[in-house]
Amino acid sequence: MLQKTNNAFIKFIFYGNYFYGVCTLALCIEASLQHLLPLNSLLFYVLVFSATVMYYTKAYITDTSIETINKRTQWYNQNRKTVKISQWLFISITVGCLAYTVCKYFYNILHLDYFDWFLMALFPFVAALYYGINSKLFGKYNLRNKGSLKPFIIGFTWAGFVTVYPLIYYCIEQGISYKAETLSVFLFLKNFIFITILCIMFDIKDYASDYNHHIYTFVVKAGLRRTIFYIIIPLTLFGLITYFVLVGVEHFHITRILLNAVPFVILLFVGYSLRLRRTILYYLVVVDGMMLLKALCGIFAMLLYLYS
Repeated sequence: MLQKTNNAFIKFIFYGNYFYGVCTLALCIEASLQHLLPLNSLLFYVLVFSATVMYYTKAYITDTSIETINKRTQWYNQNRKTVKISQWLFISITVGCLAYTVCKYFYNILHLDYFDWFLMALFPFVAALYYGINSKLFGKYNLRNKGSLKPFIIGFTWAGFVTVYPLIYYCIEQGISYKAETLSVFLFLKNFIFITILCIMFDIKDYASDYNHHIYTFVVKAGLRRTIFYIIIPLTLFGLITYFVLVGVEHFHITRILLNAVPFVILLFVGYSLRLRRTILYYLVVVDGMMLLKALCGIFAMLLYLYS
């Protein structure tokens, strides 16, 4: 009975997209610390958590297919009522947080420059177009079916939300304009590469479905072995090299260097492990879990640096 309860709880956290919300929080905290900025107000973290869960749940809650071999979709079909209640709750929280932010910081928001407005609009716009297939408004502009672009689109959107938004929100709270520095660009690029690699890994799980729906992802085009050895591993090494370039520019402390390099090294082993067939929970816990590991390594490295 206890094992069954634990299994149900694990599915609730991962299938229900709450783990994505946790990853968003951790990556946002990492970004603030790496920029040597104070953490944002609690309101910001409630907002990003709610928006993340709401966004990812939208994709599955609108899938009305009954007969499916996708265990995640099956879980949504079996828990549709609970998921809908949760979705309305997070919609309400997201709208409420946005409304409160606009009311409280209306003057500061109004005086943001054009570049700030552009960044604030860019990432939600791309995110909306990605799942456009589930929207009457954006359906014909759906980016999800652009197989080879799909992981880069997701990586770009995630990198924007967790790297740029914590800084912009901080600037809104302080009444100042956001100025992109060399560190900001490198950290954005680092997150972009890292999350893009995870998305390519995740496409391995969806190989059969993507093939049948003529979505030409890397694994559909190149096959499993070539995707791992010619795309995932080289991209991971490129991400590691990019990080070491950042290290050279910013002159990081050795402890900070080693801890932030750990996720990329482990990513090589995770990519290699995908030669074997894995369950959907493996992808959700291990592959997506790399985002949380990356954030925790970055947070821990900064805390050691700041308080040593």
